[in-house]
Amino acid sequence: MNRVKRLARRGLGTVRRVVRGAVRHAYTRWRRSIQVRVVTSTLFISAIVVAILGLFLMQQITTALMDGKIKAARLQLDEGLGAVQRDLGNPSEDAAGRLEGVVNGLKARSGPSGLYEVYIRDVREPSFDGFATNELREESVPQRLRDELGKGPAGARNYTFGKLSYIGRASEPGLIVGGKAGQFELYYLFPLTEEQRTLTFVGRSLVGVGAVLVLLLAAIASLVTRQVVIPVRLAAQGAQRLAAGRLEERMRVRGEDDLARLARSFNEMAANLQEKIGELEDLSQVQRQFVSDVSHELRTPLTTIRIAADMLYEYRDTFSDPAVGRSAELLQSQLERFESLLADLLEISRHDAGAATLDAESLDMRDLVLRAVGDIQNLAERKGSKVVFQLPGEPCMAEVDRRRVERIMRNLLVNAVEHGEGEDIVVSVAADRDAVAVAVRDHGVGLKAGEGQMVFDRFWRADPARARTTGGTGLGLSISREDAQLHGGWLQAWGEPGAGSQFRLSLPRVAGAELRGSPLPLVPPGAGSPRPLFAELEAGE
Repeated sequence: MNRVKRLARRGLGTVRRVVRGAVRHAYTRWRRSIQVRVVTSTLFISAIVVAILGLFLMQQITTALMDGKIKAARLQLDEGLGAVQRDLGNPSEDAAGRLEGVVNGLKARSGPSGLYEVYIRDVREPSFDGFATNELREESVPQRLRDELGKGPAGARNYTFGKLSYIGRASEPGLIVGGKAGQFELYYLFPLTEEQRTLTFVGRSLVGVGAVLVLLLAAIASLVTRQVVIPVRLAAQGAQRLAAGRLEERMRVRGEDDLARLARSFNEMAANLQEKIGELEDLSQVQRQFVSDVSHELRTPLTTIRIAADMLYEYRDTFSDPAVGRSAELLQSQLERFESLLADLLEISRHDAGAATLDAESLDMRDLVLRAVGDIQNLAERKGSKVVFQLPGEPCMAEVDRRRVERIMRNLLVNAVEHGEGEDIVVSVAADRDAVAVAVRDHGVGLKAGEGQMVFDRFWRADPARARTTGGTGLGLSISREDAQLHGGWLQAWGEPGAGSQFRLSLPRVAGAELRGSPLPLVPPGAGSPRPLFAELEAGE
């Protein structure tokens, strides 16, 4: 028994899932398709209109049919009352025999009202009453109709609808008309079986015709909408292919209507866009080539200047004028910055040209972090900052390019020292099954609203009036982002004014794998704002 219940519950659960899936699929289809929405709306509105019209027509047909039946019944009643007045108007000893003859005669007559039963009643002599046949019961004539005729004047007539109760078979709806002729009340009982069948047939016909009409209207709406939707879909597909880089995409122009004008406008837009993008690509190519050529060409004179500057710097203490020695020191520092700028420009040009390659090897991210911290340790001490580590006890292995990841870490650490206001710098490392992450947290000036989207832009500064005291080129975070994307990873930033900032590097453990998440949170624990500022720049963006 329990097994049967489990199977029943399992089957019911399967049915529910199938139904929910079908409903979800239908809703998604309805939400995404203009044609489906138009056809559905047309079907719904048409069904309401057809239902209202069908009810109105059914009511009119029923009224007309019943009015005709009542009119014919009244004519039959007038004829019968005339016969009763003529044959039973004078009292006689054989009144009962004449009454039976009159009833049978009335029953035998055929009128425009069709089949009927006759009931006659003598108000003064209750024994003089009865049906022409023994099939109907006496309660077929409603007492309410009898009372109305009994209270009415001579010649009164009335009708009602009721149930004709038969002996030995089921009752059926009927029309009962009655009239008064002297001391006699005459009733005609007309079965409405045929009229009911007619109305049922008419109702079913209206339902069938209405259903076919609604479906035809929906089909017409589908065809008409299709003529509009198909060009729009083609335009959407063309726009998607155009956005994907297929600049030669064009729409076919047919006719001279609004859709044809849409196609022509789309083609003109695509042609202009292709031309502008071509110009921008040419300009970008020239720009990249110019940066690369200038960077390479500057190497030769810079080498000569470097030799002379090294000589001047080496003998700076022998100059009699202290200003000359100070100039030699400034020249040396600025040459170092100039060389760093040239190296960064060359690296940026490689990324822009798509020539950057990844030399991946399996490394422990903890070792790379320690090496990068060692490189900037003197800078942190000069700034009064202390680097605090939060490293796991087990290795965090990943397939990465050692040079590029160390450069990312140095750039993030230098940025944290530059803006950390002498506060501690927290470096966290974590790993899960698919990814490794490194977060660098400072407690300095932080980022203002809107700055998170610009923090990785080239040559961008949070405070333009703030001088670079560490000799940065303004390209470090931009190159770091390119290096992270080259690994298929993310470089993301969080910040709050006065609460500092945190940069998180997330990389897949296996080179080329898709990164789905990070083992470290972007927002540091205990951050003050419930709605922090995010700058998420992922690979492929």
